[in-house]
Amino acid sequence: MFDLERELDQLRDALASRDIPYALCGGLAMAVHGSPRSTVDIDLFIRPEDYERVERVARERSFTIVAMPMTFSSGQMQIRRISKIHPDDGEVLMLDLLLVTPSTEQVWATREKMVWRERDLYVVSKPGLIVLKTFRSSAQDLADIEKLRTQS
Repeated sequence: MFDLERELDQLRDALASRDIPYALCGGLAMAVHGSPRSTVDIDLFIRPEDYERVERVARERSFTIVAMPMTFSSGQMQIRRISKIHPDDGEVLMLDLLLVTPSTEQVWATREKMVWRERDLYVVSKPGLIVLKTFRSSAQDLADIEKLRTQS
């Protein structure tokens, strides 16, 4: 079984060592911002020009299954998914890379540097998470938006 926090730690250390900017988003970002919830993937917000370098970092950590690109809200949200399979139990861990688009440039500009688990971590701000979650608006996204709004 994957240890999500350990996987995230390894990714952020590798990204930092290569000076690749990112911001955590999704369910783990909710936890960092004080609203922990169950999640089964890692979501990182990255610039499109950094995708190939991030993909190389992911491959070095056994993320080798590349899915077809996903697009939501008429191209305003673009996601690249790379997954890996646990060698012992077959569990799948997904790494979703959300690309900065013109519609999400302000979200990128307001990402925050925090200390989490005794190390620096870049995270999408609470208002930025709300913006990102409105593009897909799944039931979980809508619940997350409500939590973020009541915390502010």
